[in-house]
Amino acid sequence: MASLVSIQQHAANSMIISSNFNSKISHSISADSVTLKSSSPVKPLCAYAIPNPKVYRNTRFVKKQRNPSSNEQEPKTGTGHSQNTNDPLRGNTQLESLDVNLLSLCKEGKVREAIEYMGQDASASAGYDVFSSLLDSCGNLKSIEMGKRVHELLRTSAFVKDVELNNKLIEMYGKCCNTRLARKVFDQLRKRNLSSWHLMISGYAANGKGADGLMLFEQMRKTGPHPDKETFLVVFAACASAEAVKEGFLYFEIMKNDYGIVPGIEHYIAIIKVLGSAGHLIEAEEFVERMPFEPTVEVWEALRNFAQIHGDVELEDRAEELLGDLDPSKAIVDKIPLPPRKKQSATNMLEEKNRVSDYRSTDLYRGGYEKMKGLNGQMREAGYVPDTRYVLHDIDEEAKEKALQYHSERLAIAYGLISTPPRMPLRIIKNLRICGDCHNAIKIMSKIVGRELIVRDNKRFHHFRDGKCSCGDYW
Repeated sequence: MASLVSIQQHAANSMIISSNFNSKISHSISADSVTLKSSSPVKPLCAYAIPNPKVYRNTRFVKKQRNPSSNEQEPKTGTGHSQNTNDPLRGNTQLESLDVNLLSLCKEGKVREAIEYMGQDASASAGYDVFSSLLDSCGNLKSIEMGKRVHELLRTSAFVKDVELNNKLIEMYGKCCNTRLARKVFDQLRKRNLSSWHLMISGYAANGKGADGLMLFEQMRKTGPHPDKETFLVVFAACASAEAVKEGFLYFEIMKNDYGIVPGIEHYIAIIKVLGSAGHLIEAEEFVERMPFEPTVEVWEALRNFAQIHGDVELEDRAEELLGDLDPSKAIVDKIPLPPRKKQSATNMLEEKNRVSDYRSTDLYRGGYEKMKGLNGQMREAGYVPDTRYVLHDIDEEAKEKALQYHSERLAIAYGLISTPPRMPLRIIKNLRICGDCHNAIKIMSKIVGRELIVRDNKRFHHFRDGKCSCGDYW
């Protein structure tokens, strides 16, 4: 079970996450917040319920139990019979108490504590909202190990076959850059709804595997539900991820002719993104001019952003001018000079073996520093040539090459290589955009060490494997 609960915002942070979490975690439970009580036998709420469940009650939400030897009379209902508080039709007090307990922990960001409590024989009694909140939290934290633990608990619960919770599993694994596990959940679903297909295709697109998303859409056309407007939005996102321009226009025509769906402004913007991602800016501008209605602010904003990415200054200025005519406030905000940003120092957060370490200096890497030296020789033999354009300091070429060797993401990878078992994928989360030299270096490193190296920068996921990256060298 993962140990990561929350990640503090640091400048230039990189976090490496390994998937070896077999050691058992113990956690002290505060006596004034949650206590473990053994309940009296109650009626099972469903076929999956445990006859004598142990639940965690928060004393703030549980009423004081009556003493059986007391002379107080039992409260009676209108029919003269004693009230059955465990009647499944009325709801179970223990279940409601547990749900309030765990939901409050999730809202407070204490995801790991909630998972630990559930893991101690209480998972069968946890409610739907608890699992839903936990899966959302794990996806937002991008903590795949905690997500796997929630998945294990879901398998032993009454909601194991619930379609919506399985959809949340697919979404969570997609956010945690593990499309393999997301697809495994998808394939095991006996009853899939339209959202199941959307989330799986969207997960492929977000992780740079748009081609796989398009293959899945073809499967959906043959055996799945009837596509709708939302379906083609995720399909166009997959086309943009794979830079599949021809397929994008093909599906645009299929949407209109085969399924009778009238394209909305969101579909035209999606096609602009397909063209812009592939660098076809002239075609994107022509497509805007051929639209059956006047371009909106979102259209010119998308075109301007792609012009900025690809360095087309003339198109950027033209789109900026038209954007200002439609929405002056946007243009004015964009042109306000901002104060110079503070220089961001390289820091890394490393999660492995059930602990999180925050690295702010190369001195703390020790073993990783030495490992990086050994890798540099192998990388040069494999064809790596340092690109010193990414070093902005006024130093000589040799010093620039040395500075590139110890960029934070490389050191995080090196430390992960010596602290995790062989062949295990490494996951690094960095809050800055990865530089071009590190991108080339990590591609070569993935081929040398024979591992999948997953880097999440502030733009997208990069899955490095066998000397290639899922982004296709475009990010």
